Amino acid sequence: MKKIFPVYLRVPIIFFAVFLAMEYFIDSGDRPAFVKYPMISVFLVVFLFLLIAIELVVAAVDNVTYHLLTDEQRKQLEEANEIKITDSKLFQKIKKWFVKESQPIETESDILLSHDYDGIKELDNDLPPWWTKLFYACIVFSFIYLAKYHIFGHDDQTKEFETEMAEAKLAVEEYKKTAKDLIDAETVTLLTDAGDIAAGKAVFEANCIACHRPDAGGAIGPNLTDNHWILGGGIKNVFHTITEGGRDGKGMVAWKGTLKPSEIQQVASYVLSLQGSNPKDPKPAEGEIWVDEKAPKAADTKTEEAKTVAQN
Repeated sequence: MKKIFPVYLRVPIIFFAVFLAMEYFIDSGDRPAFVKYPMISVFLVVFLFLLIAIELVVAAVDNVTYHLLTDEQRKQLEEANEIKITDSKLFQKIKKWFVKESQPIETESDILLSHDYDGIKELDNDLPPWWTKLFYACIVFSFIYLAKYHIFGHDDQTKEFETEMAEAKLAVEEYKKTAKDLIDAETVTLLTDAGDIAAGKAVFEANCIACHRPDAGGAIGPNLTDNHWILGGGIKNVFHTITEGGRDGKGMVAWKGTLKPSEIQQVASYVLSLQGSNPKDPKPAEGEIWVDEKAPKAADTKTEEAKTVAQN
């Protein structure tokens, strides 16, 4: 049996086709599938063994079959094997579909035009079949494009791009809400979980007690347990102060190059949890009393309670 590709090409082509297909369809993250999943490597080795074994069996069968043929059958087989792929009927049909046979040079005078440009003459050859077929395909495509985008109003590339960008922006915003190290002073929130407070305490004890004392009562730095703040209280202001540093020349250094945003959020939440803890011998208050303007006022609360009582 005549084969298009020799065995030394056929086996690697089939093997690597299966290998690439498995790498494409198996989700293995940033590692190759055959490395992440050892069973894939075992399968590939077995598949290669079977592939070689099949080729050996087929070659043996062909050899036995050849010796069982008569002399006339062997002659016919050898003649068939001598036929080149380019001489086969199928190849010729495909070739005629795309390429037109050139005019023999002896008959070029029959299609010679009267045009003559400095001795350069022109032949009246037809366009290549692949060119005309592509031209007709473009015409058909143009009608489909016209109907899809200009009659039925389907989204064009610009609208698709804008839609995808809007969706991507929303996805990024959602990701930022859960990505701890992408928070900033505008998106930070106060942590109250015991695990986060404990982590913030560890960061505080490792980096802050030299200036604020272990009980946060204040030493070189201010007392962090009272309601006076130099640069503003609340989680957003404290987060910003730790990140960017205190007052120029005499304030705390910026910790954004040392601590992660998630660690700054934890230590800021821990500091705020110390409010009113009344450490021994605290440093005198510095700054001004900070009141959260967004928090509901006590008067408003009492008014609401009075209204509720009056209604009852």
